[in-house]
Amino acid sequence: MKRALLLPLLGVLAACGTPDAQNAPVPTTQTKQVTTTTSAAPTVPPAPQPANDGTCPYLATAFVAEANGQRVPKVKLSTDEPHPTCFFYANATEVQLTVRVYVGAESVAKLIVNEAAPDGSQPANSPTGWTGGYVNDNSGVVYAVAKNDAAVVVTSNQKQSIKARRIAEEAIKGLKL
Repeated sequence: MKRALLLPLLGVLAACGTPDAQNAPVPTTQTKQVTTTTSAAPTVPPAPQPANDGTCPYLATAFVAEANGQRVPKVKLSTDEPHPTCFFYANATEVQLTVRVYVGAESVAKLIVNEAAPDGSQPANSPTGWTGGYVNDNSGVVYAVAKNDAAVVVTSNQKQSIKARRIAEEAIKGLKL
């Protein structure tokens, strides 16, 4: 008899639960959508072009003439900011020396140097703390170095790398990099 009373009593108790518990929503599992973005590999900006006559803001024309061993009758600048590329001319149309400066992403600075002085070029490590390379060919020399987020590339119509190296060192000093 005890069992007969217990079963109906349990049914009544179950039906008497709190209304909040009976109307409570059943929890569900939620999934969050995760978006993964991949950034494109860094690319080298296009080679600067001479745009305006001017004076190189970080390298004296007299120094370039003495260091490169040629008179400099004209200087042109690219439109790059904050450091334009300086083009030093040997005559009205022939560029004797170019100094390209890049400050931005470290990966791009290294790419610029590697493009100018690729693997297999002679190692360059002047001034102290800067690394890169130099390449000589029949048209002259390229001396390219980078440090952190900055790159300096000197292209000269002279074949002696010491000339391009001295000009790079002076440009870096003038830029305070």
